[in-house]
Amino acid sequence: MKVSERLAKMGIELPAVVPPVAAYVPALVSGQTVRTSGQLPFRAGELLATGQLGDEGVAIETGYEAAKQCALNALAAAAEVAGGVDNLAGVLKVTGFVSSKPEFYAQPAVVNGASEFLGEVFGDQHIRSAVGVAALPLNASVEVEVEFALA
Repeated sequence: MKVSERLAKMGIELPAVVPPVAAYVPALVSGQTVRTSGQLPFRAGELLATGQLGDEGVAIETGYEAAKQCALNALAAAAEVAGGVDNLAGVLKVTGFVSSKPEFYAQPAVVNGASEFLGEVFGDQHIRSAVGVAALPLNASVEVEVEFALA
């Protein structure tokens, strides 16, 4: 099944590519891969989650949904430079950054939002890093980069 067909079956439409907030491009083709810049959890121009995970900060479930939105935004950015979503063969690597309090250790559970979504879309597995950081741009709770293989 084509990626576009899988997305349609899931009831998902690719959003418009989020314009860069600094001096970079959203995605770039390099050889047989497409790499995305870090994508924030923007939906309809608004961040889904801000602040840090942990303590009385952002809930893991909120971070999970934010990571999923980041992955969707990365998919849109990659599709744009690849000439369409069906030109993406799969996911090679996901790197997730989670704005976290020092005592928060569940970054992998948050980044699962991105990994599980992309796994459902492509039906494959990928390598991954889930990293806790003190702060992210615009006070976003999560940022995700994805490396895709070209078809």
